[in-house]
Amino acid sequence: MKGQQLIGVALLVLGLILLYFGYESSQGLDDQVSEALTGEYTEGTMFYWIAGGVSAVVGLVMLVARKK
Repeated sequence: MKGQQLIGVALLVLGLILLYFGYESSQGLDDQVSEALTGEYTEGTMFYWIAGGVSAVVGLVMLVARKK
């Protein structure tokens, strides 16, 4: 496994973990109240979702892309 693929796997796994934590955070009482009153989740939950999504996509691209 090459270095780029190894980093891609690590970023993909990290992204999935952050997405999981974002989901778990969104199920908490504070996020439920915030979403009900403002229509938005807390900043912490949004950070998990955005960082997890970006990390997962970058990791997937690194796994799929091949150097020529």
